[in-house]
Amino acid sequence: MLEGGHAINALPQVAAATVNCRVLPEDSPEYVLNTLQKVVADEQVIVQQLSDFGKAVASPLRPDVLKVVSDITTRMWPGVPTVPIMVMGATDGRYLRAAGIPTYGIQGFFMDRDDIRFHGRDERLGIESFYEGQAFLYELVKRLSSADK
Repeated sequence: MLEGGHAINALPQVAAATVNCRVLPEDSPEYVLNTLQKVVADEQVIVQQLSDFGKAVASPLRPDVLKVVSDITTRMWPGVPTVPIMVMGATDGRYLRAAGIPTYGIQGFFMDRDDIRFHGRDERLGIESFYEGQAFLYELVKRLSSADK
């Protein structure tokens, strides 16, 4: 997000840029700040961290969880593979991971590849995808909370 100046017909005396960095769980704040300073490469530009999100290791990939996710996916959407990924974003899961509680983001929602509006003013999800995702998550919680997975 960029901001600067006080009028459209005047050169700004001050300008600022806010950069939302999407980093891996093991990246330190110092590493990110140093990288930004190298990229900017200007001594007159001050790079500072606005907030501290802490550092936590990535949750281990659990075969039992992956199997349940794959089973439900295969039943609901035959032929769709289950592919584990790490999303470069922040969720409340970071606090759980920092406390030593493994955390996984599993959604079961399909997005329209030609209409991606994450975090936009008109972020949306298709109605069918919403209800399928709810059914997926309901089944996932039932299976993971039962004695026999």
